[in-house]
Amino acid sequence: MLARVYSCAVIGLEGVIVEVEVDFSNGLPAVIIVGLPDAAVQESRERVQTAVKNAGLNFPRHRVVVNLSPASVRKEGPAYDLPIALGVIVLAGYLPQEVVENTIVVGELSLDGIVRHTRGVLPMAATARANGFKRIFVPEMDAGEAALIPDLEVIPVKTLADLYNHLAGRRLIEPYQPSSAELEPLFVPTDFSEVKGQEHVKRALEVAAAGGHNVLMVGSPGAGKTLLARALPGILPEMSIDESLDVTRIYSVADQLPAGTPLIRQRPFRAPHHTISHAGLVGGGNIPKPGEISLAHRGVLFLDEFPEFGTRVLEVMRQPMEDKVVTISRAKGSLTFSANFQLVAAMNPCPCGYYGDSQKPCTCAHAVVTKYQKRISGPLLDRIDIHIEVPRVDYEKLSGDRMGESSASIRERVQAARNIQQARFTNSQLTNHQSTDIICNADMHLAEIRRFCRLPDEGQRLMRAAMTQLNLSARAYHRILKLARTIADLAGSEEIQSVHLAEALQYRPKLMLE
Repeated sequence: MLARVYSCAVIGLEGVIVEVEVDFSNGLPAVIIVGLPDAAVQESRERVQTAVKNAGLNFPRHRVVVNLSPASVRKEGPAYDLPIALGVIVLAGYLPQEVVENTIVVGELSLDGIVRHTRGVLPMAATARANGFKRIFVPEMDAGEAALIPDLEVIPVKTLADLYNHLAGRRLIEPYQPSSAELEPLFVPTDFSEVKGQEHVKRALEVAAAGGHNVLMVGSPGAGKTLLARALPGILPEMSIDESLDVTRIYSVADQLPAGTPLIRQRPFRAPHHTISHAGLVGGGNIPKPGEISLAHRGVLFLDEFPEFGTRVLEVMRQPMEDKVVTISRAKGSLTFSANFQLVAAMNPCPCGYYGDSQKPCTCAHAVVTKYQKRISGPLLDRIDIHIEVPRVDYEKLSGDRMGESSASIRERVQAARNIQQARFTNSQLTNHQSTDIICNADMHLAEIRRFCRLPDEGQRLMRAAMTQLNLSARAYHRILKLARTIADLAGSEEIQSVHLAEALQYRPKLMLE
């Protein structure tokens, strides 16, 4: 007799169905696990035996062989404890095989039989539904996450004994019903009304939010760069349900979902320290995990003290900033993680911080200033659409009682511009296979730029002069057109006017060398 229970593995951001086969064989009592398990799976032998005993059942005194199929997929983590234990219980005759048909089982067991949290439940549930399974048993604390997938019965399991009694028909566990209560936000932003002065910087951030553009703020210490960056998520448009699921899947795989928050509704805001490694930023490890740029997917990646980041750390971002995904290759294979983030960087103009300051003189030599600014390479700067100077705020503005425009009112304009963009990309019947990924102007490819960023004759003359005087690259040229398209959308204009193009050109770097 052979017991068969289905579970799920997570490879990258996707799930793979795993068939857990349990059988007896002749020999001394032991538990043998095969099928490319890691150390955590091997250790499940002791956890399963003790948990089955503490559930009031007898563990078979046989040589138990557990096969995790397909054997070509590496099995990692303790999520296979519950399906292995359930397979042993079925094989021992406590339950018929039929009770686990068409069912996925995942969960880690403690020695007393309590089912503990398991990472990656959301992609597991999505995989179960895609493969035609109708029911999934998950740890009680992960039930809300699994319930995000429609048309799938989610059974929250607290202990192994509860699962046994449920399948035996003694004490049934009610399927999980998702709550309609408002979830806690992942990040509470600063309101723009709290930021005194800096109106031109706020305008630049409004344009960045409307089109999903990257931003670099340069200014003296204490001018408000960090405060402005932390206010940006408050004016970003709300995420759609598809975007929320996309972000939640990444956080689930990375095991960083906040407690009690099965679905992330607020756009992520990630602000790693400048000592981060390149693997921590883009992802990596022997078994690659998502990095900060993936955790910032559909949100904001804020890099404060931009030049203090290692050169290698910054340069590895160049490809993800263009392709919106990051591919991590190892000897065992390649994994691709989503990385469609909005970069917001902040830096001082020189080591002392006061180069070009209106009140405090700079103490750095010119060569030192040049060397400091050149820590940011030209190709990386070329990928940043908006370069803005953040000057010192006057005393009158700081001490005044007048409040600035609120984030809510700015967000309405941003949302209106995003609605225009979504209608444009939805109704245009684009033939490019990547067009389905375009949700804002910053995502446009060359074909969309040619179609939607046409310039009038006056605009072409202005652009021709800018190309010559500013020595713009082809990438910078296309980014200026996308930026001008966003400014036109904020103004409600169908065509890009010269005034829109002129504002876009104002956001090219001034202190930094191209």
